[in-house]
Amino acid sequence: MRRMSEDQTTAKSWQARIGEATDKLAASFVESISYDRRIYKQDVAGSIAHATMLAKVGLITEGERDQIIEGLRGIERDIEAGNFEFDESLEDIHMVVEAALIKRIGEAGRRLHTGRSRNDQVALDLRLWLRDEAGVKTVQSVALLCQAFVGLAGRSADCVMPSYTHLQRAQPILAGAECLAWAQMFFRDMDRVVQATSLPSDIPLGSGAIAGSSLPIDSGVTAKDLRFASPTASSIEQTASRDNAVAFVFALAMISQHLSRWAEQWIIYMSTEFSFIKIADRYTTSSSMMPQKRNPDMLELIRGRCGNVYGDLFALMTILKGLPIGYNRDLQEDKRIVFRAYDTVSSCLTMAAAIVNSASFVKENIEPTLERGFLDATSLAEYLVTKGVPFRTAHHIVGSLVLKCEKEGKTALAKLTLAEFQQAAGAEHGGKIGQDVYEALGARNVVKRYQSAGAAGGKPFEEQLAAWKARLGV
Repeated sequence: MRRMSEDQTTAKSWQARIGEATDKLAASFVESISYDRRIYKQDVAGSIAHATMLAKVGLITEGERDQIIEGLRGIERDIEAGNFEFDESLEDIHMVVEAALIKRIGEAGRRLHTGRSRNDQVALDLRLWLRDEAGVKTVQSVALLCQAFVGLAGRSADCVMPSYTHLQRAQPILAGAECLAWAQMFFRDMDRVVQATSLPSDIPLGSGAIAGSSLPIDSGVTAKDLRFASPTASSIEQTASRDNAVAFVFALAMISQHLSRWAEQWIIYMSTEFSFIKIADRYTTSSSMMPQKRNPDMLELIRGRCGNVYGDLFALMTILKGLPIGYNRDLQEDKRIVFRAYDTVSSCLTMAAAIVNSASFVKENIEPTLERGFLDATSLAEYLVTKGVPFRTAHHIVGSLVLKCEKEGKTALAKLTLAEFQQAAGAEHGGKIGQDVYEALGARNVVKRYQSAGAAGGKPFEEQLAAWKARLGV
């Protein structure tokens, strides 16, 4: 059998057609090995499954299959050990691994690409990376952040604070309930990531360049080996689709949005005007000019990097919007974008969990002003409802009492006398109000009275906290 020359084993896969392929500027411009090397595990796994299938359908011998698998596993070990050289001239991870395989095992290595293209190969590798690595690790990182919030909720179970709508004081809540609200928000992100990285269910490998193959390729075999639900449904669609990549980056953008909202909330809470939250000094910086400063720079960077991930989502969507169906080289840019978004969100999640684990609510700053803003107004209205007063009537009564307090310089509804409550309720309802009205007033009393599912105090909060601890194993 004629042996291939050294030049032929290192040439580009398409060089026989184009001929001249040595321009350094062009080679540097088209290469992706500088960033797609990170999917080497998926490339090796896909190639092993492909070789196994080729042997089953009789396109290679079992001996060649074993040579290929042994060679691929050796390459993987060398990469992991840092003993592998990535040749930029070979463009991408697929050609780098294949060239190394041919050098190691000879002619059998040249049979590996039978019935496949880099088009279906890269679609597979990206799918595997999203499902088995990026998706799994993102879920783990989000879970750790949820655990941090649940831990802070437990530490803050007796801290009563104002809640805010329109950035105005609204109703009293337990600080721990706000922590659980963030946990709930991020927990939904976990579901979104799982869904994004699990779709679609059919395997790309077996699609070839676009139209499939006249060889007896059996993508059902590779689907089973690589844990896909079904063989290729449409070779044209599979080589052209990056829906799962878009779905994943969208999931990352949603995580970034939630991180940014949380960061903004805590930046406000850390201001001198609020001073509700304290985080470890190691997650703050000072000023080069103002020595008194304690700046929440880590939170600000998390908030700022949300914009980068939004940009990545729009970049990927923009690349895809003008592509005819079928592979186009524009799709090479997908990995650069997906990897960047993933790295950004991963680092932000890690930092966020560290910040939350270090945080505490500053009760001595929160509690002295709890009665400002008439946080118990809604509770008073609901007390009146329990006495048979229609809610709209109760709402009007309490509104008039708040106005009365403001005019008289009283900062809390509890400073009114029982007679004043009864007078405001009028002849029809005044007699229904008793001394127990004061049990519905004051922030601490209010949070104990909450009864509705998911409420921010009382038994509902205790149930939420217990459920979260059981769910996350903390």
